Amino acid sequence: MEENKTLADGFLLLGFSRHSPQPFLTFIMVLLAFLISVLGNLGFLTLMCSDHRLHKPMYFFLSNLSFLDICNTSVTLSTLLESLLKEKTFISFSLCMTQLCFFLIFISTEFFLLTAMAYDRYVAICRPLHYTVMMNKRICILLVATSWITGCLDILPMEILISRFSYCGANEINHFFCDPNSMMKLSCSDTHNLEALILIEAVLFALIPFILTLASYTFIIAAILRIHSTQGRLKAFSTCSSHLTVVILFYGTLISIYMRPNSMSSPDSDKFFSLLYTTLIPVLNPIIYTLRNKEVKNALRKVGGRKY
Repeated sequence: MEENKTLADGFLLLGFSRHSPQPFLTFIMVLLAFLISVLGNLGFLTLMCSDHRLHKPMYFFLSNLSFLDICNTSVTLSTLLESLLKEKTFISFSLCMTQLCFFLIFISTEFFLLTAMAYDRYVAICRPLHYTVMMNKRICILLVATSWITGCLDILPMEILISRFSYCGANEINHFFCDPNSMMKLSCSDTHNLEALILIEAVLFALIPFILTLASYTFIIAAILRIHSTQGRLKAFSTCSSHLTVVILFYGTLISIYMRPNSMSSPDSDKFFSLLYTTLIPVLNPIIYTLRNKEVKNALRKVGGRKY
């Protein structure tokens, strides 16, 4: 009776408990990745706030990206770390809905933020003489605010539908956090409306930003190819190569999780790609922007007391 009441009040997250031969070692590795991600992005945020030379539109967008990485990693990896120490991790229904809500908000916001960053790079390379006018402080704040507001509005219908589902059986989620796909498979309610909603929102809030990002880089590449000097082309490409790398990692991982045919999908592969998105990408982002950006490297040297 007590077990049935517990299952009715929430879910059991299976995590990697069935597949990890050494869960404690995996726990240490994930914990290290989590700490590196949080400390790296916090350090990146501190650096951008403290150095006046980094008070530019590009770094304003980067600071929001770092904040998103910290939030998303904290929301998803907390239950993963717990599941590695236990065979099963219980999560209440309300906490599961809260985790799902924030996870979807952060993903949706990042779609639009990466599009805003692509637009910033387009203006910097294709319209350099108008950059200070087209990317002034007011417009940058408006782009970031729109990204966050759209991200929040995007998830409301999906969150409402999922929260009203009935869940049957053992209530075991074969994932390390409350993933929408896993919860939809677990539900015994009719999920056709949710599937249609996911398709519509994927077009409006994922595909359209992706197309706008691709369009920006099409114009950027065309403008770079028109530059006569090799040094000029390399300098122009270096200003957007970091962002392009992050876009490829972000979209590539999410497409691998949520846009594969059902015949190619499996809980184990979904968990693997989710682990890449929630752990590896937040670790790599500050490294990518640091190694490929001279202004950031100069700011780091200044903090380290080195002359340049």
